[in-house]
Amino acid sequence: QVQVAESGGGLVQAGGSLRLSCTISSLTFDTNSCAMGWFRQAPGKEREVLGTIDWRGRNPDYRDSMKGRFTISRDDANKILYLQINNLEPEDTAVYYCADQPHGRGSRLPSDYTYWGQGTQVTVSS
Repeated sequence: QVQVAESGGGLVQAGGSLRLSCTISSLTFDTNSCAMGWFRQAPGKEREVLGTIDWRGRNPDYRDSMKGRFTISRDDANKILYLQINNLEPEDTAVYYCADQPHGRGSRLPSDYTYWGQGTQVTVSS
């Protein structure tokens, strides 16, 4: 069992930045055989991928439309995944999730992920 918990969301003005954190808690979390992803879901819309990272690799994989403003990084020692979002836009308002894909390589499909956090709300005002 893997528990993930997001934090760092909030209300921010357009043009601002946020860094979201995803804390991973598990005795069985294996950094040698998993991938993590960041997703978001806006009201009335489907959950969409922002980017993924194979924990065995170094370079995140971003959805094309997310390149440039979104950056995924991680703290290996503390098992924390980060999502830096710059130049926020009102259209970025959504609940942001991280998820774990055991034995995965970083699928872009939400259905391929097993463990999800509760999400953190990001609201961007114009």
